[in-house]
Formats: sequence, C-alpha cells, structure tokens
Amino acid sequence: MPNEITNKNLPEIDPTEIEDSRLIIADEHRSFLEKVMVKSGLADIYDARDFTEVVFRVMRDLMTTESADRVASELHEEALPTKEKALQMEIAELWKDTNPIVGFLSRVRPPWQGPGIFKIDSDRFLFRVANEGGLPRTVDLEQAVKAVFSATKDELSDERIQEIAGWMPDYVRKMWEEA
Repeated sequence: MPNEITNKNLPEIDPTEIEDSRLIIADEHRSFLEKVMVKSGLADIYDARDFTEVVFRVMRDLMTTESADRVASELHEEALPTKEKALQMEIAELWKDTNPIVGFLSRVRPPWQGPGIFKIDSDRFLFRVANEGGLPRTVDLEQAVKAVFSATKDELSDERIQEIAGWMPDYVRKMWEEA
C-alpha cells in the first residue's frame, strides 16, 4: 500500500520545516531580473531580461524623452550580479532600447499619449507586449507585466513612480499601482 509506512524507525518530517534554498531569499535581497523571473513565472533569467526590455520599450513610447530620461537616471543598480557577460548590465541599460534605430526614433518622436496624437490604450499596450514579448503560453501576460512593474517600482523614487503612473492608460495604470 502506498500510504503504509515500511520503516517505523524513521522520524516524522514536517513538510513546512523543510528548507528550500530557492524560497529562502527574501524579495529585497533578489536582483532586479530575479524578481521579474520569480514573480512572472518565467523559467529563465534571459527570458526575464528580454521580456523586461519589451515592457520598458512600450512604457517609453508613452512618455516624453525628458520623462524617460528621468526614469533612466534612477535605474543604476545592477540588473543581476553575475559573471555572465550577456547579463552584466545596469537596469538603465534595459530601459534604453538595444536597437539603435528604435532608440533614436523613440528620442525624436512625440510620446504616444496626449492631445491630437495616436494613443496607446491599455489594450494596445498589452497587445504590443504580448506580440513582442515572446512569453511562453504557460506564463500569464498580466502577471508578467506586473512583475516588471513591481521590480521597477522597487528601484524608483515615489516621484518617478507617480510620473510613470501619469503616462499609463487606464487599466495598465491600475496594474502599475497594484504591482
């Protein structure tokens, strides 16, 4: 029988007392990319990095260049302390677009929010992130976006957090505030 104890001399183990080193690290001691990976449900740190870049790109598209620069100025912590060259970067490097053409265009075009301009509403924001983000089907899009938002807010002043919230469309702003 599967529930039958075969060796009665073994001590009972309380499963709540078993330590798992993956669970011991408190959130405040995790790196930026580890927070994104864990909170989003992504299995790979590289996926967390790539997805974060996409969310940041869409966020920057909502803002003026000046606002985006103020955010970048506060993101100077390491994204992940590692010897892995592909992951050695500050969070600010994730904020800036890695594609030089897209990076240039985002600096010279107006924000996609405001009077008389094409607007990014919440549906378009999430649609772009879903299409460009390449999330596995097992990862919930909104949970992953909130993971990036949460990790980002941990790095920013209250003033920057409020400034970003002011650029967000309705439902995405709610997600930002809940993260």
